[in-house]
Amino acid sequence: MGGSRSENKAGYFDKLKGLLEEYTSIFVVTVDNVSSQQMHEIRQALRGEGVVLMGKNTMVRRAIKGFISEEPAYERLLPFVKGNVGFVFTNADLKTIRDKILANKVAAPARAGAVAPDDVFVPAGNTGMEPGKTSFFQALGVPTKIARGTIEITADLKLVEAGSKVGASEATLLNMLNISPFTYGMGISQVYDQGNTFPPSVLDIEESQLLKSFSSAITTIACISLAANFPTLPSVMHSVVNGYKKVLAVAVETEYSWPEIEELKDRIANPDAYASAGPAVTSTETAKDDAPAEEEKADSEAEESGDEGFGGLFD
Repeated sequence: MGGSRSENKAGYFDKLKGLLEEYTSIFVVTVDNVSSQQMHEIRQALRGEGVVLMGKNTMVRRAIKGFISEEPAYERLLPFVKGNVGFVFTNADLKTIRDKILANKVAAPARAGAVAPDDVFVPAGNTGMEPGKTSFFQALGVPTKIARGTIEITADLKLVEAGSKVGASEATLLNMLNISPFTYGMGISQVYDQGNTFPPSVLDIEESQLLKSFSSAITTIACISLAANFPTLPSVMHSVVNGYKKVLAVAVETEYSWPEIEELKDRIANPDAYASAGPAVTSTETAKDDAPAEEEKADSEAEESGDEGFGGLFD
């Protein structure tokens, strides 16, 4: 009997080690209230892309501790081997596998003593129950009235809060109303990928967010480096540009020169030579603007002389 148990343990250790060597990514999954049928369906959905492995936590921890000497990164899995958990090994796209793991959900009735994963509401409406059960609703604080010989709930009511235990009366009422408020399936507590562990929410971060954060970090490093006068890779380009500006300033104020700065010095020394094109255009435009005025003046003078001549004929 003891030999068979040792063989099973050795076989499990070998299987776990083989999976750790074959796959680069692991989902640490929670399997509370997951039925054997659900487990079978999840395995079917992951076939060819992932492998589900369950085992006792003590045995899993002992196996992983034995592998740490070969791969120290496995130690990061140990804090998450607690409670009712298992592993899903994969080399496929993490988002795709995450969605397949979480897709299998089954509606379940409320059970007395179970912890509610979500708020449970009783909706307003006719229950179809006889008036004799009114006292049961009143005991739970459910607002009701009698309508057409049956009990009608007059307003929506939060019956159970998320995180609290379902009482026997609440469970009975929900079952009487044929309400299955909970859904159960695999959850994901942590992701291990190529030696790193992180929560599953990280998989929802978009590439644009990563690039924005990376760009912001580079800017911050460059600013700190420039302020502290400590060169770093992000600040080198800024330091070179700022240094060249200082060299230009010194060259402009001194006799020191080189071919590339000659034009700059010449522009500073002879600004009129480089601005000569501007006034020429302005004078041309002024001449164009004055031309209509001169024409109007000439026309006016002609009209005046014409008037004088016309009037002289009759004098």
